[in-house]
Amino acid sequence: MSGKSLNIKNKKARFEYHLFDTYTAGIVLSGTEIKSIRQNKASIVEAYCIVQNGEVFIRNMFINPYENASFYKHSPRTDRKLLLNKKEIRKITRFLIDKGNTLIPLKLFINEKGWVKVDIACAKGKKTHDKREDLKEKDDKRALDRAMKK
Repeated sequence: MSGKSLNIKNKKARFEYHLFDTYTAGIVLSGTEIKSIRQNKASIVEAYCIVQNGEVFIRNMFINPYENASFYKHSPRTDRKLLLNKKEIRKITRFLIDKGNTLIPLKLFINEKGWVKVDIACAKGKKTHDKREDLKEKDDKRALDRAMKK
């Protein structure tokens, strides 16, 4: 819909967590929130998702207030409802029962129809040694690519 693509990602998520299932969900937003998101003035780095009363909410997602708003301005860090099927919500709820499991956003984007969507993933936190292993694999792959290039 717009010429400029939206590119808001949670880059630390893949490093900090083991990811299992991913889902694409819509977000319930007001007018000024969508305008700020279209200007890339949002962040999902500190955000996480919760399930309350059979509904999924994204918490701690920052959306900068829209500068040109006149009387209605949204608050930057309110809980925003995510739109998922009941079957997906039940599956997520079963996953979150175990200790240490969480639901985190990976990417915020605008689809072909112009709707704002968020990719969320069921995740489990990594231990320090897992993170070191990932860094070692990344360095080995980089060295192998350099050797193949020469």
